[in-house]
Amino acid sequence: MENHTNVTEFILTGFKSHPGSQFFLSVLFSTMYIVTVVGNACMILIIRMDSKLHTPMYFFLENLSILDICYSSVITPKAALTFSLGRRTISYNGCVSQMFFFSLFGTTEAFFLAVMAYDRFTAICNPLLYQIIMNKRLCVFMVVGSYLSGCINCTIQTGFTFNLSFCGPKEINHFFCDVPAVMHTSCSDTLVNEIVMLSVCGSIIVGTALVVFTSYVYIIITIVQMPSAESRHRAFSTCSSHMLAVSLFFGTVFFMYAQPGATSSPDKSNTISILYTIVIPMLNPFIYTLRNKEVKGSLKKQLKRKGF
Repeated sequence: MENHTNVTEFILTGFKSHPGSQFFLSVLFSTMYIVTVVGNACMILIIRMDSKLHTPMYFFLENLSILDICYSSVITPKAALTFSLGRRTISYNGCVSQMFFFSLFGTTEAFFLAVMAYDRFTAICNPLLYQIIMNKRLCVFMVVGSYLSGCINCTIQTGFTFNLSFCGPKEINHFFCDVPAVMHTSCSDTLVNEIVMLSVCGSIIVGTALVVFTSYVYIIITIVQMPSAESRHRAFSTCSSHMLAVSLFFGTVFFMYAQPGATSSPDKSNTISILYTIVIPMLNPFIYTLRNKEVKGSLKKQLKRKGF
């Protein structure tokens, strides 16, 4: 394909309204980003400082917190700055980089959630073999494999998207360089790209969601068959946080990327995108802290040690 790209920068037009709303959005995005960084950083510190939390489950949770900080950092600071200063331009190379890292961290998070579901499946359905199966080598392999899978997907998505021609208009109806929104601005035929996006993203989302679903089917069956109510409650409590996080993430991402016509509703996608790019990374540390007795106990112990 002959490349007719004449665009050196794009204009992000998502949530464009009167100045009062722009100031509110800037404050809102900045506040949520600070909460995201502080919350996830605290989760990382709690896990690293308490030797009792040096288990596979918390190893994955620590890596999820690191990932959420990176994930949110790709989008939120730029968006907050855009709303506060009114400078909605982003360079062509900046847009490429933003899409690449956003796709990388977003895909990796989907694999992380699937890995965490498998970890809970092993812990509850095969407790006697848990330490043998979930050894350190396998845990590291799963984390590295998740990032490699993310690299493959973001390379495909970014490469296919920016192989299109962009000859104007250069407005992106979004607050960041998301794949469907950028494709929507192209003057090329995007049918092949949409098919690739639906195939690759759809297979990743459906595949990881299927691992989560299958794991929890076996987990629920095992919990129901437990003899005492106390053991059932304890087993369920170790999974409830992850189930909530999974429902939020896969629900919004499936709506955005794993259905036909994902590029046809840019206005609706702006609102939905806030959930999985900003809100979910902010909520994750609270979900895992407030519904986890071990983390809450460790937090109280650390605060008590510091004199609070």
